[in-house]
Amino acid sequence: MIRMSWEDDSIGPDVAAAGRLVSDYIGRDAGCFGTSSDLEEALEASRYSSHPYSSPPKEWPHPIEVVNARELPPVLVDRYNEAGGEGTALCGIFPEIRRAWASVDNSLFLWRFDKWDGQCPEYSGEEQPICAVGLAKAKPGIFVEAIQYLLVLATPVELILLGVCCSSSGDGIDLYAELSLQPLPEYTIPSDGVTMTCVACTDNGHIFLAGRDSHIYELQYSTRSGWHRRCRKVCLTGGLSNLISRWVLPNVLKFGAVDPIVELVIDNERYILYARTQESKIQVFDLGKNGNGPLKKVAEERNLSDQRDGRYGGSRSTGGRAASRLSKTSIVSIATVSTMESKWLHLVAVASDGRRMYLTTTPSIGTGGPVRGLTGLNAIHNRPSVLKVVTTRPSPSIGLGSGITFGSLSISGRPQADSLVMKVETAYYSGGLLLLSESSPATTSRVLIVNRDLTLPLMTSGSFALAGVGTTGRGTRPLRETVSPLSVEGRTLSISDVLPPPEREAAVQASVLESCDSGNIGESSEMTRAKKLWARGDLATQHLLPRRRAVVFGTMGLMEIVFNRPVDILQRLLDSNAPRSLLEDFFQRFGPGEAAAMCLLLAARIICDEENIVSNAVAERAAEAFEDPRVVGMPQMQGGSALTNTISTAGVGFNMGQVVQDAEPVFSGAHEGLCLCASRLLWPLWELPVMIVKGESSDDMQIDDGVIVCRLPIETMQILENKIRSLEQFLRSRRNQRRGLYGRVVGLGDMAGSILYGANGSFGIKDQGAGRNLFNTPVRGGDQGSIPTASNKRQRVPYNPAELAAMEVRGIECIRRLLRRSGEALLLLQLLSQHHVARLAQSLDSNLRRKLAQLTFHQFVCSDEGDQIATRLVAALMEYYIGPDGRGTVDDISVKLREGCPSYYNESDYRFFQAVECLERAVVTMDSEEKEKLAKEALDLLVKVPETADLLTVCQRFEELRFYEAVVELPLQKARALDPAEDAINEQIDPNRRQAALALREQCYEVVMNALRSLKGEPGQKRHHTEFGSPVRHTASRPLLDQASQERYIRQIIQLSVRWPDQAFHEYLYRTMIELGLENELLELAGPDLVPFLQSASREQSKSGNLIIKSAMPSAPSSITRTRQALNLEQAKYLELLARYYVYKRQHVLAAHVLLRLSERRQVEGGEMLTLEQRYQYLSNAVLQARSACSTHATVNSMVDHCDNGLLELLEGKLAVLRFQMKIKEELERIASRVETAGLGDSSPSNDPFPARNIVAEDALAQNAKEKATEISRELKSITQVYNEYAVPFELWEICLEILHFSNYAGDADSGIMRETWARLLDQALSRGGVAEGCSVLRRVGSKLYPGDGVSLPLDTICLHLEKAALVSNLTLFL
Repeated sequence: MIRMSWEDDSIGPDVAAAGRLVSDYIGRDAGCFGTSSDLEEALEASRYSSHPYSSPPKEWPHPIEVVNARELPPVLVDRYNEAGGEGTALCGIFPEIRRAWASVDNSLFLWRFDKWDGQCPEYSGEEQPICAVGLAKAKPGIFVEAIQYLLVLATPVELILLGVCCSSSGDGIDLYAELSLQPLPEYTIPSDGVTMTCVACTDNGHIFLAGRDSHIYELQYSTRSGWHRRCRKVCLTGGLSNLISRWVLPNVLKFGAVDPIVELVIDNERYILYARTQESKIQVFDLGKNGNGPLKKVAEERNLSDQRDGRYGGSRSTGGRAASRLSKTSIVSIATVSTMESKWLHLVAVASDGRRMYLTTTPSIGTGGPVRGLTGLNAIHNRPSVLKVVTTRPSPSIGLGSGITFGSLSISGRPQADSLVMKVETAYYSGGLLLLSESSPATTSRVLIVNRDLTLPLMTSGSFALAGVGTTGRGTRPLRETVSPLSVEGRTLSISDVLPPPEREAAVQASVLESCDSGNIGESSEMTRAKKLWARGDLATQHLLPRRRAVVFGTMGLMEIVFNRPVDILQRLLDSNAPRSLLEDFFQRFGPGEAAAMCLLLAARIICDEENIVSNAVAERAAEAFEDPRVVGMPQMQGGSALTNTISTAGVGFNMGQVVQDAEPVFSGAHEGLCLCASRLLWPLWELPVMIVKGESSDDMQIDDGVIVCRLPIETMQILENKIRSLEQFLRSRRNQRRGLYGRVVGLGDMAGSILYGANGSFGIKDQGAGRNLFNTPVRGGDQGSIPTASNKRQRVPYNPAELAAMEVRGIECIRRLLRRSGEALLLLQLLSQHHVARLAQSLDSNLRRKLAQLTFHQFVCSDEGDQIATRLVAALMEYYIGPDGRGTVDDISVKLREGCPSYYNESDYRFFQAVECLERAVVTMDSEEKEKLAKEALDLLVKVPETADLLTVCQRFEELRFYEAVVELPLQKARALDPAEDAINEQIDPNRRQAALALREQCYEVVMNALRSLKGEPGQKRHHTEFGSPVRHTASRPLLDQASQERYIRQIIQLSVRWPDQAFHEYLYRTMIELGLENELLELAGPDLVPFLQSASREQSKSGNLIIKSAMPSAPSSITRTRQALNLEQAKYLELLARYYVYKRQHVLAAHVLLRLSERRQVEGGEMLTLEQRYQYLSNAVLQARSACSTHATVNSMVDHCDNGLLELLEGKLAVLRFQMKIKEELERIASRVETAGLGDSSPSNDPFPARNIVAEDALAQNAKEKATEISRELKSITQVYNEYAVPFELWEICLEILHFSNYAGDADSGIMRETWARLLDQALSRGGVAEGCSVLRRVGSKLYPGDGVSLPLDTICLHLEKAALVSNLTLFL
């Protein structure tokens, strides 16, 4: 398997540990400290706060800046002046197309609000004055592709659609440089006498209009033809009565007051339509689950303007002059609340006195807040059913000379003067930002900008922290907002956001939308996505998004304002070289961790704002502040004392009821700031998949049917990569310069070596830190590494300051490595995306494709699975370049991979793919010399990186080239690289570890064995282990070899294998050759270790079938023991090969010993029985070898072998005894057969009381003969056993005489036994056939025993016995 090497061995666990820390910080940052807490909870918490509003510190730079102030286009002013100021004039902003618009009577003007390009096109195609204007996203498939938006114009008599075409500038930077309006005559319809007041459009293209008749209409358009109209107006709120009254009764005869709708607002996340009437009535309409359903009115609220500062629709105010004045307020604006802001609050209504009323459309919010049984996800998807006020936010009026006031009451509780009550004329709310414009008769108006206060609440000395610092019992920080005034020349007519650049928005939009689970991401408009991003908060997005901008459209011109983020304020403080007290105040207000994170943004130049470049001086000051212990603190032990809810005072004794906690390390604000910065940089990627599957199927689409593409576009990944690399390079430079904590740790001497230079080891301090793993680095054999965090297990023995500093530096170094790895992963994803990752993924099997589609960026960076998938993708990318239809060479892409992502593609991988390229060229070349040269070059490259080579596929390609030198050398080189300590043959280590090392080696050995099997024509072993990362393709068929070529290549492989000094491999090779029937080649070509192998294999056989390696095998054959051993067929097979080897080497004596052992072996229970004939063959061959040894010694003075006469005599004797066994076995079988035949042929009646033969005795004799015949066949017997246990009991006297003759019996006693045996033999013969039979037996047996010494053939006794028998026979005949 290709394993992409990382920076050093400790990177793997370090990156994994840092990844877990980042995951923890992402979760904490998202739900703990207000960046993503629910607005409803923050508002509830603010009820207990005495300071809901604040003003920015006077010493700080102002949070609001006016960047552009432009007058209205001259053509517009002239047109308005021509109308005398009495015509119909409307204005607004279309942020989607970066245009402001204004209408004067029947003329419409459009121009850029962000810059003046000298263009202000006028559209005046209608005669009637324009009464409403809107911009809608064009539905796909209806108009030409160039028409992206539709401009909706409403006049008293017609409704007109215009196509909006936007084109980019020449350099492609400005996507909305040119704009043109395309008339669509077929999409113009009459208004039927209804004057429209406003237009609202959904993200999926629905167009809604509100009429002065208080009804809501939808403008529907399609591609229909014929009698179907392509465009029509449908009344959605009026029934049949409305239709009759419109056409039957003229308007002058209609009675009753009409409350026209003046504002339509659409919630594109929850698919809800809100309508505000002139009398401050709010109506709620349901658009269906996916926004395409029929419009349905679900609720209406008439008395919103009377709501007071109560909770959940509190009681109305009664009494008092101020109350009577306040009751005359009206609703001036409504706006939706993004799901990122709140799951429970859906709408905010701004009153004319500056109050905000937050409303919900679900009944799940009661007196105690949201019903927690209903999850936030269900709250999003629940359909609206009610409309009620959840809470009211007081107005942020600014008093004269009294600072900030809140609503109708000042801080001191005294009523405000009537002149101080706000009179809001225009309001705009979006993503947590509120702009209020007061009506003023003067030439200038005041706009109050209300934004969330991200600083920590200041605690006065002596006060008590209730429910935590700045939080409520529900664990949420109260909503605190800053109020900043802004003077605007003239009246404020309209306010709108300026959308962020698309590439910046894409960097975080997917995470926001998926975290809210708000439906189809692709259908969301830019404004909907932008509101989600802004709701995330500046602290979480200021590294990705530029400063937020807004446009204020006034009677005197347009003003573009920007909102400084906290990091911008810090930048200006550092740039102005402000007093140190201001910097300390900044760190105190935002907290050391957040302030340190902002210092990192500046020091590493991560913040995104082209207009606000970070200078070198600011970057250096930010770096110094990040490392300044006076503002970020130092790591220390915290705890270890009793925790109380009151302030301890001197003289108070120890309280036994207090809780005592162990001291635990708490790192400085620098460490926390780095964790925050890193987690926020990785947040858009971390727990989300790196790939998505696109296709025509539904949500349950099969991955094989879809197209796998990168989730983020290349531009977005490049932006994130640059920021991540900037932060990593900054940390690396500080480490190399030994700045900050790095410098303090370096001062400790040897204690910092492993920190700064990546050595994996523990940090020991003499006499203090012995035995403690201060870095929390993983111990050998551990599964996972870890880095020190404040939440780690508490240590009862506190650390000293030096140890704490070392722990913190270790943690910082782990995060730096994670950042480096993440930057490399992003670059790799960009390269894959540039080369069409969908095509590259096709090379993966279905299982890997499924894993790829589900792989998160966290897994891609930190897990082995992600590393393996990346390796396969890199291999597919290489195939794109080096395949038969490749587009280049390895060098074309390797430079980018090696420089940009060395942890995924290093020098070893480069050499490997160079070798693969050589193999591809060798396959296609026709020149045999060039083919061999390229194969040799590929081998030379692969030998340098054996651990990287993908053996299964690369060696198969070498096989196709018939370059078997590489087929042998590469696997053996990799086996050595995988087991450099030779654990596979080390019997002193743990067996499991040894077996694991052996398994790794066997995977390599099997590649060589497969080559042998292929040449032999045997099917290759099934490859359970599939290696990653090979772009080598296999040919469909291989040219057939003739028999001679096959044998030549087989011999070549064996010779190359035997030369390799790998004992374990030799044993594996020998076993495979035996399995394949290559015994002859084995005996001829094997090395000197064949004899020890065969001896060892014959003694011990693995029960599981796996190879068992002996660390040391005897070099010489062991002495032959007379103890007969039980051998199975496999062991006997090895001994037979050993005997053949000795014969081949002319070592006849050793061969005779082995053959003797084979002939004497015992049977294994349940195994195949060894016959006497087979034993006879073994002994005969042993005798032949023994005689050959003596013959060789006698004829030639040979040093090969030595004659052993004793062995020869032993073998000949055993062979003779075996012959007797074989004869006795035949006789016993003949006896049993004769008895059985006699029994079958006997026709005597069964009731005969005196039968002619003893049936029972004969049956017993036959059964006994069978058993003895089987018994004597099992093993070799001694001559004594043969005589006494088999020959004598069955009266086999002829064989007994032969045995006695073979034994060379002599003396009187032996002579008597011999005479007695002859007498019994002759009596047996005489009883069968008389004297003639006796003479026949004498002739047959005597010839075997003659000539003898007279003992074996006592003729006198024999003749006398026969004479007596003849006389008796004659006498009997005579009588």
